[in-house]
Amino acid sequence: MAKIRVLLADDHEAMLEQVSSILSKDFEVVGAVGNGRDAVAEVQRLDPDVLVIDISMPVLNGLQTAAQLTSKKCRTKVVFLTVHDDQDYVDAAFATGASGYVTKSHVLTDLVPAIREASSGRTYVSNSIHP
Repeated sequence: MAKIRVLLADDHEAMLEQVSSILSKDFEVVGAVGNGRDAVAEVQRLDPDVLVIDISMPVLNGLQTAAQLTSKKCRTKVVFLTVHDDQDYVDAAFATGASGYVTKSHVLTDLVPAIREASSGRTYVSNSIHP
């Protein structure tokens, strides 16, 4: 069975490296970008199964990026990985068509299951979200 192909988008290089290291055991990390505009371009070029993206990024933020990908009818599932842990952000993320929402404080426990759920057509939200 082929590994799930994942593209990473975060404007912090150290976070990209950490997430890539965590995911490389279970998934094929096909690339990493530092802003939303590059994420849109790389999703269209690489056609990953899942995009793991931060909300707060330059050029296009994660919410704008996800909305663009949804409007372009991209098959790539979007999983947010962010510091924002309140319900308003979760609601905004899912309104863009996202499949998952993980807080960075739970990256070690929640990101792998979120990617698996998203790639299977289901949704996932970290238990750490505050309503």
